[in-house]
Amino acid sequence: MRLSVGWNPWHGCTKISAGCKYCYVYRQDEMYGADVSSRDVRKTANFDLPVKRKRDKSYKIEPEKLVYTCFTSDFLVDGADAWRPEAWAMIRERSDLDFFFFTKRIDRFRVGLPDDWGDGYENVIVGCTVENQAMADYRLPIFRDLPIRHKVIIAAPLLEKLVLSPYLDNTIEEVAVSGESGNDARVCDYEWILDIRRQCMEKDIPFCFHQTGAKLLKDGKLYRIKRYYQIAQAWKAGINYRIGRDGRPEGV
Repeated sequence: MRLSVGWNPWHGCTKISAGCKYCYVYRQDEMYGADVSSRDVRKTANFDLPVKRKRDKSYKIEPEKLVYTCFTSDFLVDGADAWRPEAWAMIRERSDLDFFFFTKRIDRFRVGLPDDWGDGYENVIVGCTVENQAMADYRLPIFRDLPIRHKVIIAAPLLEKLVLSPYLDNTIEEVAVSGESGNDARVCDYEWILDIRRQCMEKDIPFCFHQTGAKLLKDGKLYRIKRYYQIAQAWKAGINYRIGRDGRPEGV
């Protein structure tokens, strides 16, 4: 498994759609007694983490790692517009790392985009998050037309059955699905998950059931799953779909 590291250049976000209702960032801030509102976007002490160096002048983050970026905010949140150019510059400098962020603000992608972006940086993976059909139909046409080399659709938290087929073309490298976590989580129906998997298989798009969420409805029974087990239980379902190196499907 590839080694990864987290980088949160800024923290805090504003809620903009149904998927934000029980945002885990707000829950975590409340749990740890944050003295600043979760709505306030502010730089973190690790803002420059990708370019920090050790005493021997080598980078603290070693090459070839996958950097999960801005998971306690949104990389495209307007409150970070002034800092994003510097973040892009660090991403460009660290071409030996792959940076992955997902966003509910794909309509802001071009705001402050680097002049040398072109067709996209090879080391940037962007996930467009959709939680219901309304957001899929709004965000995914925008996503489809953007110059991004590596595109992933994140159906999370999955709140209803989704029709994604019109947006599944060969530019989409994966569709990942997750239920909602937290005590107030809304129910995720396993049939919705299987239906997205079917759509992916029909288009030969890799599919990943990433996390069950706290409340999973399966075969008419509601399962309440503790946070610790939600990722493991999703993987145990054995429904991930991959395209092998030989071009043949895996996980069918």
